[in-house]
Amino acid sequence: MQDLNGLAVSTSSAAAADAFNHALRAYLGNRADASDHLGAALAADPEFGLAHCLKGCFMMLAYNAGFVPTAMASARLATRLDARERKHAAALTAWAGGDIDGAFRRWEEILDEHPADVLALRLAHFNYFWNGRREEMLRSVQRVASHTDERLPTHGITLSCLAFGLEENGEYAAAERAGRRAVELDPADGWGTHAVAHVMEMQKRPRDGLEFLGALESHWAPMNNFVHHLWWHRAMFHIQLGEHDAVLDLYDRRFRSVGSPLVQKMPDLYIDIQNAASMLMRLELRGVDVGGRWVEIADKAEARIGDCLSVFTLPHWAMALAAAGRETATRRFLEAVGASTSRVAREVALPACRAVVAHRREDFAKTVELMQPLLPRLGQLGGSHAQRDVLVQILHDAEKRA
Repeated sequence: MQDLNGLAVSTSSAAAADAFNHALRAYLGNRADASDHLGAALAADPEFGLAHCLKGCFMMLAYNAGFVPTAMASARLATRLDARERKHAAALTAWAGGDIDGAFRRWEEILDEHPADVLALRLAHFNYFWNGRREEMLRSVQRVASHTDERLPTHGITLSCLAFGLEENGEYAAAERAGRRAVELDPADGWGTHAVAHVMEMQKRPRDGLEFLGALESHWAPMNNFVHHLWWHRAMFHIQLGEHDAVLDLYDRRFRSVGSPLVQKMPDLYIDIQNAASMLMRLELRGVDVGGRWVEIADKAEARIGDCLSVFTLPHWAMALAAAGRETATRRFLEAVGASTSRVAREVALPACRAVVAHRREDFAKTVELMQPLLPRLGQLGGSHAQRDVLVQILHDAEKRA
């Protein structure tokens, strides 16, 4: 049995292999049905080791500390494996155990031996991004791209990862070419769409961005919560144009529609919280009244105090708690971040959170004092240049008002 690109997978069940490939393609395409297909694979072959690995990875991809025990259990269940798959299990074990460098080593070993292993490519790409390692993110996918071409069924995914890696490293023209080619190969390629949107955001091309995204929206219906981030990008273009009513409409109906099935299923997913909090903050910095929208995010933040797995989300939790006036919860939150085992959380996220809180309290001198020295290190939080810019905007606002 083989995966999408012809690599062997350790199952004798054709039904399990077929369901696994559907799950893998759904994961690569940010589709909402990935877990359903993975469940079918494990039902067809309960000892399918690589499927157990993928289940554990799905748990870790949520960046929720509560899911880590399930991820570790999945790694332990992954016993029937070939040599390549054992490295996947080792990467998952390292990742769930907090050894992200160990996970990177395993994924890169897989890619050195099997450049067509699109699962290793995508997991490494994702983690390089959220760990603030943009140069390694680009080098990783460039090595893969040099050994693959459009004959590979998943080459479009390689191109979309290449596009985003190029964009985050300032290679905008090459990024746009790669992203557009990925979308030509598959108009539903959300990651390629997202990479091109980032290029247009960084180059301040809001009308191009709205036109580009508008032409592709019809392909987004099967997506998981990542679709909210695409709608967030559309709102980012509207905010550049000063169209604040359009931004609020997108907030309520698209990327933070609290009654939607996607939000109901995962109401506190890290990327959704980032989208929502950063957009409300951007609007308020422009003098827009956002009403009571902070309250429900603050509720989620209070429930996640002590979970520092996604360091870039931490300043966004702080934004919500401070905006909602949750003084006691804010103090507990800051104490928990300070007690984190993550050096980046303690040294970068914590002062950024304190700066956010100081800004809300209108202590602008303190905001500047805390945030200005962080500028060279903000990239360590992960996230994109466009996402982290909200922290820079807070600093600039404080500088003007101090």
